[in-house]
Amino acid sequence: MDFAQIVQTIAIYAIPVLFAITVHEAAHGYAARHYGDNTAYLLGRITLNPVKHIDPIGTIAMPLLLYFATSGAFLFGYAKPVPVNFSRLRNPKKDMVWVALAGPGANLVQAVLWTVLLYVLVAIGIEERFFLQMCRAGILVNLVMFAFNLFPLPPLDGGRILVGLLPWKQAELVSRVEPWGFFIVMALVISGVVGNLWLRPLMSFTSSAIELLLTPLRMLIL
Repeated sequence: MDFAQIVQTIAIYAIPVLFAITVHEAAHGYAARHYGDNTAYLLGRITLNPVKHIDPIGTIAMPLLLYFATSGAFLFGYAKPVPVNFSRLRNPKKDMVWVALAGPGANLVQAVLWTVLLYVLVAIGIEERFFLQMCRAGILVNLVMFAFNLFPLPPLDGGRILVGLLPWKQAELVSRVEPWGFFIVMALVISGVVGNLWLRPLMSFTSSAIELLLTPLRMLIL
């Protein structure tokens, strides 16, 4: 992959990635505030300003390093997590589920919107590859974030959802994994378990569901 192609790929993905992580984290903060915890609001994290959510290592350095090191074959990154004090939620165990779901839910909505934009651009005859590729990048990035964050292991959103849904005793056992959860998830990602058994099947199902949902629109304008 030559340098020009690398620059073009980064330019195509930059806006979708910034939107994906910004809206994801802001959604967590907004949901937490709605259910009684205003920690994120007081720290200025309920915002669409991407600077507030960017982690210099996880959002910029790590993805770029992995991109160049693997020629784009493997990417991983993360944003600065929105602080949530679950004890301040009105019903901590129940409300935790909705706060955790807000982030992936925001990515699912964005995947739908990027798909709609792609359909509209094609319908009005836009053939500029850059814009079409950006729409496809937006769909892909948000599908990845939606599926990956739903993996049922703390500290990922899926893990928090699982803790919120399980009975107290089982929930406590799962929550004890959280201090080591990041390292376990990384090991599962590197070994291919997350990608083959979780990420790809869930992304494929979600993509098909979005296409089915937007079938009337596609038939109307294409």
